[in-house]
Amino acid sequence: MQIFDEARARQLLALACARAALPEPARARLLALGENAVFDLADPALVVKVGRDPALADRASRELRVARWLDASGIPVVRPADGVTDQPDSALVLAQGHPVSFWHRLAPPVRPATARDLGPLLRALHLLPAPPTALPARDLLAPVPRWLRAAEGHLDPADADYLRRLAAEQSAAVAALVPVLPPGVIHGDALPRNVHLGPHGPILLDLETVADDLREHDLVVLALSHHRYGVPEEEYRAFVRGYGWDVREWAGWAVLRAARETAATAWVAQQVPGSAAALAEFRRRVADLREPGRPGRWHAL
Repeated sequence: MQIFDEARARQLLALACARAALPEPARARLLALGENAVFDLADPALVVKVGRDPALADRASRELRVARWLDASGIPVVRPADGVTDQPDSALVLAQGHPVSFWHRLAPPVRPATARDLGPLLRALHLLPAPPTALPARDLLAPVPRWLRAAEGHLDPADADYLRRLAAEQSAAVAALVPVLPPGVIHGDALPRNVHLGPHGPILLDLETVADDLREHDLVVLALSHHRYGVPEEEYRAFVRGYGWDVREWAGWAVLRAARETAATAWVAQQVPGSAAALAEFRRRVADLREPGRPGRWHAL
């Protein structure tokens, strides 16, 4: 399997820009490298997301549709750069099967977004009615096998097998959860890093995991960040005040938190080829999962 690193992402970006009749992206600046490689083209004023895997093509297309719907519904979101391509979706092309989507660049942030900014924005999202087209459920654990396959030959097979078994067990437990909040539209990865604080207020980013599922999914994300990644109690409390409810009061919170921990650990696996830091973090997380209750601190990649 070909490693998806910055060099590979830039090759795909160049192909996509050629397909869209845009200038060669020699000055493109890498903003992030995860499920997508995200580039700022500099000129024109576009941000481009290059999907790590061809299997993400349907998800990329759905993200664009979701962005248009949320924008029309009054939720401040990043907007697709419609009209950039001559494809059926005019903000999306495929480069050797990899989805490449084009977005309008946002104005520079006035400051980094915090949990305080996320809470009210998430509450507004949760108050939306059902979308005009069906959304998938938020299946946290479905990508686990794909993420582990991306690191075949770089992981201890026993660790990969353990995560597969854990994901299967937790999928059943998540399916049996009884929510407190009415299910509906969720973001799916509700973190301050997915909020851009522009001159006119917070804007929601990274809409690829928007789904129709338990609202508690969105609230567990920041609770887990407090539990594992060191988000201070005061900041977490500001998020709770902004949203209006603490998910830790729910009996099912530990089940959903455990599922997110497993997914977050498997997600790191795709970063392992070529990254000693990712391998060390993956091993740290697996060790913590093998010892329930172990208060390990995790590091974001």
